[in-house]
Amino acid sequence: MTYAPFDLSGKTVLVTGGNGGIGLGMAEACTQAGADIAIWGTNADKNAAAAEKLSAYGGKAKSYKVNVADEQEVIDGVAAALSDFGRIDSCFANAGIGGGASSFLDMSTEQYRKVLSVNLDGVFFTLRETAKHMVERAKNGDTGGSLVGVASLAAIEGAARNQHYAATKGAVLSMIRGVAVEFARYGIRANSILPGWIATDMTSMAQAAPAFTEKVIPRVPMRRWGEAEDFGGMAVYLASDASKFHTGDMFVIDGGYAIF
Repeated sequence: MTYAPFDLSGKTVLVTGGNGGIGLGMAEACTQAGADIAIWGTNADKNAAAAEKLSAYGGKAKSYKVNVADEQEVIDGVAAALSDFGRIDSCFANAGIGGGASSFLDMSTEQYRKVLSVNLDGVFFTLRETAKHMVERAKNGDTGGSLVGVASLAAIEGAARNQHYAATKGAVLSMIRGVAVEFARYGIRANSILPGWIATDMTSMAQAAPAFTEKVIPRVPMRRWGEAEDFGGMAVYLASDASKFHTGDMFVIDGGYAIF
């Protein structure tokens, strides 16, 4: 019998913020590994383009316009995906926004709450609704499932002028650990991913800043920006049966930046 734990055939993966950046990188890898893919995003044009790209790999791919900060949209989005695919085996709560301020002293309450609404409330709504489905499925004899929260190095390092962002990412780590413990009895695992400096739309300003390129990126031991495709292998691992006994962990993908 062939050992094929990374084969995602027959599995459905949901990726929030899956129409670009890290989310699309994870979705592409999962699709190429055989999974069907549901992606959420707030930009209808980007959603359609991403779904078309993912469909080219041969699996079923569908996009949904969902703002994760809106509880009802998340509830409806999960229901729609279940209606179209029949099940959700893995969920990557990846949707997030930045929103740095010139100083912590100047950070407005509006900025603070906006970042929390997407990066923390959105993850909470997403994980809660997908966990409901997985638990119900397990009670009917179909155990298993993978829940993943995409955090950031900001969760474990000092992030000046980004305290609100860092707070959301630190909270995701704690939430994931709690989810891992509560639902392990159903075969459901929960883990988090902590990206470092990754070349995405969110980091476009840093990428364009000579000082950042000259002083920060050289401190990355691998001497480059991370790319969306660098998250593909981890996504497949976490969505696959290869990780069926791996839960409550956090995976740092940063080219060695945090340890240097």
